[in-house]
Amino acid sequence: MSQNPPVSTPCVNAKPIYKLFCGIDIAAKTFTAATCKLDDEEEPSKATNYKQTSQDFEALQNHLLQNQLPPSQILIVMEATGNYWVELASFLHNSNFVVSVINPSRMHGFAKSLLLRSKNDELDAQTLARLARAHKPACWTPPPAIYHELLQRLNQRADLLEIRQQLKNQLHALTVGTGTAVPAVATRFESLIETLSQQLKELDDEIKTSIKKEEKWAKSAALLESVTGIGWLTACWLVTLTLNFTTCSKAESLVHYAGLAPVVRKSGSSVRGRPMIGYGGNGTLRAIVYMAVMSAIRFNPAIKAQYERLFNQKGKPHKVARCACARKLLHLAFAVVTKQKPFDPEYA
Repeated sequence: MSQNPPVSTPCVNAKPIYKLFCGIDIAAKTFTAATCKLDDEEEPSKATNYKQTSQDFEALQNHLLQNQLPPSQILIVMEATGNYWVELASFLHNSNFVVSVINPSRMHGFAKSLLLRSKNDELDAQTLARLARAHKPACWTPPPAIYHELLQRLNQRADLLEIRQQLKNQLHALTVGTGTAVPAVATRFESLIETLSQQLKELDDEIKTSIKKEEKWAKSAALLESVTGIGWLTACWLVTLTLNFTTCSKAESLVHYAGLAPVVRKSGSSVRGRPMIGYGGNGTLRAIVYMAVMSAIRFNPAIKAQYERLFNQKGKPHKVARCACARKLLHLAFAVVTKQKPFDPEYA
C-alpha cells in the first residue's frame, strides 16, 4: 500500500512571475531536463540527460542559473513518478527554485491536447516545459520529516499484514487437498507467521512512538479517535496522508482529494451516465476511510442514521450508501481536527 508524498499545493504568492520554465522527466537512475522561456512562440531547448547524483543535481542548478535569473523566477515541473523525484525536488526546493510536482495524468492529458503520439524521455521533458509555461501549476513544498517516518512504517505494516495473510492461506491450503500437512512444512509456515506477528507488534509500537514526536499530529490523532469508527491506526493514516489536514482548506476539497466525490456524466440528450466516484484521488486515503466506515455504520449514531436513511428508506445500493457515509465520516474527521474539538455524538 505505497503512497507518494502529496503533490503540489498552492503557494503563498497569488501571482508569481516566472521567466524561465524547466520540465524534468524522472527515471530511476537518470533524469532529463529541457527549458523554455516566457515567449509562447519559442520552442523548448534540446533536452539534456543527467544522472541521479548530487553532482548532476548541482550541474542542473548551474545550467539553470546561467540565464542570469533569480531562482524564484524559474519554475520547474516534474511528475510524481514513484519516489524517484523526491530527492531532486527537495534539492531544487532548498536551492530556492520554484518546484511543482504534478500528477502524471495531468501530463498525459496535456500531451494528448498537443496531439503528440511519440514518447521518450527527451520529448516528455520538453512537453513538461511547455506545460509549465502554459499552466504554471502550483508549487510544491517538502512534507515534514515526521511524514516520511510515519508513512514508511504504515506502508511496511500494510505489506507485512498482507504477507502474513498469504502465509496463513497457504498453511490452510495444505490440509484441504491431502487432509494432513507435512509437519516440517507446516512448522516453517507457522514460524514465519509468528515472526511476522512479532514484527507487526514492533511496528505498532514504533508508529505510536513516532507520532508522539510531533505534538500537533499526536493531538489530531487523539481527536480523531474520539470519532466512533476511527481507531488509532486509521487516525495515524489520516493524519499522515493529509499532512495533519493541511493539504486541503475545506472538507469538500478533502472529499475530492480522496476520490469519494461522485463524478457526474451528462452531456446533451445522449449521455446520461449514473454518477460514480471514479478512480481518481488518493486511493490509499479512500480505502482507509471506506474500511473505517464499515465499523462506523454499526456504532457511530450519526453515520448509522445516514446509512439507514439511504439504504432502508431511499433504497440506495449498499456501495452508494457506504460511499456517502464515507464522505460524512471524512467531514467529521476534518471538523474535529480543524476545530480542535472531540466528536460529540449528541451534536444536532
